[in-house]
Amino acid sequence: MEMLNTQKPIWTRKPDEVTNEEYASFYKSISNDWEDHMAVKHFSVEGQLEFSGLLFCPKRAPFDLFDNNKQKNHIKLYVRRVFIMDNCEELMPNYLSFVKGVVDSEDLPLNISRETLQQNKILRVINKNLVKKSIEMFNEIAENEEDYKKFYEAFSKSLKLGIHEDNKNRKKLSELLRYSSSTSGDSLTSLKDYVERMKESQESVYYITGENKTVVENSPFMEAFKKRGLEVLYMVDPIDEHATQQLKEYDGKKLVNITKEGVEISKDEDEKKLFEEKKATFEPLCKKMKEILGDKVEEVLVGDAMVESPAQLVTTEYGWSANMQRIMKAQVLRDNQMSSFMVGKKKMQINPDHAIMMELKNKFSADASDRTVKDLVWLLFETALLTSGFSLEDPTTFGSRIHKLIKLGLSLGDDDDDDEEEEEEVDEDLPDLDNMDQSAMEEVD
Repeated sequence: MEMLNTQKPIWTRKPDEVTNEEYASFYKSISNDWEDHMAVKHFSVEGQLEFSGLLFCPKRAPFDLFDNNKQKNHIKLYVRRVFIMDNCEELMPNYLSFVKGVVDSEDLPLNISRETLQQNKILRVINKNLVKKSIEMFNEIAENEEDYKKFYEAFSKSLKLGIHEDNKNRKKLSELLRYSSSTSGDSLTSLKDYVERMKESQESVYYITGENKTVVENSPFMEAFKKRGLEVLYMVDPIDEHATQQLKEYDGKKLVNITKEGVEISKDEDEKKLFEEKKATFEPLCKKMKEILGDKVEEVLVGDAMVESPAQLVTTEYGWSANMQRIMKAQVLRDNQMSSFMVGKKKMQINPDHAIMMELKNKFSADASDRTVKDLVWLLFETALLTSGFSLEDPTTFGSRIHKLIKLGLSLGDDDDDDEEEEEEVDEDLPDLDNMDQSAMEEVD
């Protein structure tokens, strides 16, 4: 008798006996990919359970990575070298659906059905180990900066989805996150590096969310942090909003969104005393502004987080941020009732050191009933809405206020004012009929 099939399955061989070419060839055969893999993890687990496996990380994300109708994972299940199935959903969580490979168990029964698979404890242990090995593989990729940059561009959304969904591995996944920051330039920084660079007096990890890097970089919320040299992480991916709701802290440091209220920037005693004095002098103007704006804002108060901007709008700590509201508005099947419940109350903060606010205070002190104060307050509010990342409810009214300003800048009178002036001139030329005697009346006739 001559044995024809003498080749051992690649995952049953020792890792140091397998060449890169063999790994690449095997990867292409199970994935239908024309490119080589980025990384491979070859392992075997022994103890109460015995199984071996091969995991591959591709170089590119598939175009249908987040398509709900696609195959949930790409791990082929074998039992004692006998192929069982290639779409066992219990083997891998959804966020690792891009990882491809093979698992061969020694303990599962060969005559297994889909129903018994779903309830099998062995599968849960295999799932736990596959996630662990996948994260180890990602950490190995992270040792090479260039490779990790390509990996992160392709699969960062999957990692952040893991932060949102997988509370057991959240801490390990947070080590893999990378963000742009106010001091890192074009390179990305990890949370670990951020914490190492933090100032002694800094107690929180500061971050800002927005549409893109340019928007958050020029945000009025950044002014005080730039002035004090505090580093802020730029989170410009829509999924960051969801991930940070679950990842509330890192290494004992709380993650703080600087677009929300309650952001504390350490000040010395003299600065605190000076700020309290400014607060007291601006209190009447704040009350007047709240009266003018009504229920558009919950409160108008003096803020210390601005340098060049006259005003900004912050949301409450536990409500949606301005960026989250923008994201949720774009959802096709959004729940309006849920939106109204989660939208945070807006609070308007004014800058007591800005020339506009100082002049507005003087104008209000001179004449509290001045009509221009009302127009200016509305214009400040609507401008602050835009610069703080919100959208205007009534752009037409805002446009008409801007047009008034343009007319003032071009020294053009308002049409209505011109008509009134003309009427007054006509009235001056007419005789005063009430104070004329009879003879004069006859003359007029």
